[in-house]
Amino acid sequence: QVQLVESGGGLVQAGGSLRLSCAASGLTFSYYTIGWFLQALVKEREFVAAISWSDGRTFYADSVKGRFTISRDNAENMVYLQMNSLKPEDTAVYYCAADYKGAYYRMVGSYDYWGQGTQVTVSS
Repeated sequence: QVQLVESGGGLVQAGGSLRLSCAASGLTFSYYTIGWFLQALVKEREFVAAISWSDGRTFYADSVKGRFTISRDNAENMVYLQMNSLKPEDTAVYYCAADYKGAYYRMVGSYDYWGQGTQVTVSS
């Protein structure tokens, strides 16, 4: 059974930092592109960042470029999202997702498995 479990969310002041973690189990992790998505209240889920399964390339939404960094540890089946210079508009539930040999990393529908999400709240 595939499981993705996010952790590391919380309440932080604007300008602060958080590091989200995504622990994966039940899949051959190195074959999966891993993405982070956010969903704010009454809004659709949207792409934040992704890291490729094949060569480790990273991709970011324009809104987080220069502030967020995605990384992976295939030996530990972990993916991380380092979030710096947080803004109130970053407030959302953050989800990690896995896409088998995925290439269309920005598309919600491309991903095969999803975690339950972790809440990030940035106060002004």
